[in-house]
Formats: sequence, structure tokens, C-alpha cells
Amino acid sequence: MQPYIGSGPYCYANSLAMLLGAAAPSPSEIEVLTGSPFGFTLIAGRLPLFNPYGWDPDRGLDDAIALLGWTCRRQGADDDEQATAMLREAVTAGPVLAGPVEIGLLRHQPGMTGPIESDHFVAVLEVDDELVRFHDPHGHPYATLPLPDFLAAWRADTIAYRTSPYTMRGDFHRVSQVPTEAALRAALPGAVAWLRGRDDLPVPPGTIGGAGAAHQLADLITDGLDSQVHAHLVHFAIRVGARRLTDSATALCGLGNAQAAAVATRQARLVGSLQHDVVAGHTTSAAETLRQLAPTYDELAAALS
Repeated sequence: MQPYIGSGPYCYANSLAMLLGAAAPSPSEIEVLTGSPFGFTLIAGRLPLFNPYGWDPDRGLDDAIALLGWTCRRQGADDDEQATAMLREAVTAGPVLAGPVEIGLLRHQPGMTGPIESDHFVAVLEVDDELVRFHDPHGHPYATLPLPDFLAAWRADTIAYRTSPYTMRGDFHRVSQVPTEAALRAALPGAVAWLRGRDDLPVPPGTIGGAGAAHQLADLITDGLDSQVHAHLVHFAIRVGARRLTDSATALCGLGNAQAAAVATRQARLVGSLQHDVVAGHTTSAAETLRQLAPTYDELAAALS
């Protein structure tokens, strides 16, 4: 296996790494700690995500923070006024992890003019009467937005998994010294649970995970994807899925689990190969790749057990 270094949509992992500072693991290691690589989901029978059934970034961040031996204050607000006061107070003690936010309302990003029902996370640095200044891990250090625009995005009305409007995490404190390798080892039982499917989490009607989801996406590709799902796959889902799996393979290799690392590497190669086939319209090849991917989730669970 070959580790990957490069760009990718790791917004919450990058943001958390900024908040934790010099003590932070790499964003790639944080991503693995969130549990995101360990599964596949087809939301409402049509929207593919290369993450576990029932998982979301908000839950994954909480898991990663705890595994690393940190604690933080997580807050939400009811309206713009309360959110502004909360944020102003929080940044006096240091940067704040804000999110999810609706990326389509982050108007400093070219082409973003309205909600697209896509989440994002940023590290807020300063707030004054007019502007919010933040590090946007999508390539925009020290970005600024007018306060009303930032609040509209941060309210996250279009993000289905949000637990409250204006979610933020601040006041980070390390409560125990947990080496990254120890945190990764401690995350493995959770990875197995994600791979085998958890029944205790709310999911949208019609949503399926694991092998069944991979086979159903293969059928959808064969029948012809609608334009929205096609764009989601080629601009986001495939590349983040391949990166997550590559990073999990790297982490598992570092932990000495050669069998699990080999399965994760095979998964990464399969998902990575989807990019060209889906862009080029090679539907038969893409569908076959997904059918080869389907049994690997149970294989990885067995290897990790």
C-alpha cells in the first residue's frame, strides 16, 4: 500500500487539527478516529456516501476528541442574536470549531450562491460587529464573511444530521496523554461495530448500508444516475471515500495488522478506480467494481476482529 498526501475534502478533520494545535495527530489519523472509513451508505436508496450506516461527522468528531484524550465545550443557540453572543465570548479564549455549516452559503467560495444541502466545518478566529474571520480548510486561510452571511450558513437549516442550529466546539482541554497509536487501537472495536452495522442510530427511511448499499448503487449506475447523484459522486463522494480508505489502510499497517490493511488497500483501489469510470460513463465497469467492493466490508470486520 502507498500512503496518500494531497488535497481532499477533510474539513472537520483539518479544522479539529487546527484547534488541537501542536498536540494534534495528522488530519488523516483524525479522519480514521472518527470512524468514517468503515462502511458504505446509500441514503434514502439513492445518495451514496462512503461512510458507515448511521454515521455522521458530528458524531465522528465527538468520538475522535474523546479517543485522543481531549474534552471541549459543545454548544448551540436558538437564534442569530444568541449565536453571535455565544461565538464572541468563545473566541476570546481561542479558536472555535464551527459546524456543520451550509457550504453553499459560504459566499467567499467561488460559485456558492445558495444552499446545496452540503455540510462543512471551519475554525473561527475572530468576530467583530461586521465580520467573522476564520480558517476555511477548503483552501481559504483567514477568510472573512459578513456576520449575517456567516450566521445564515452556520444555522445549517439544510443539514439533516445537525443536532442544533449554530453548533460549535470550544474551550478544548487535554485531560489525558493518549499517544496517537493508542487512540487508533482504541478505535478498532468501534470500527468493527460500524462495519457490522449498528441498529441503535436514527437513519432516513429507505437508507441501507454495507454490501446491500454497494449492490444497489451498482444497479442505479447500470440504470443511469440522475444528474445530481452523478455530480455528488464525481465531485465529492468517490474522492473522499478513496482517501478515507487509503488513510485507514495506512493506519492499520502502522498498527501491525497486515491482513486488515490489505483489505482496506483493496477497498481504496476499487473506490479510487470508480472516478474515471463514472466520469467517462463506463457504467458496466463501475457497477462491477461496486459488486467487488460489496463483500469487503464483512472481510474487513473479520480481519479487525
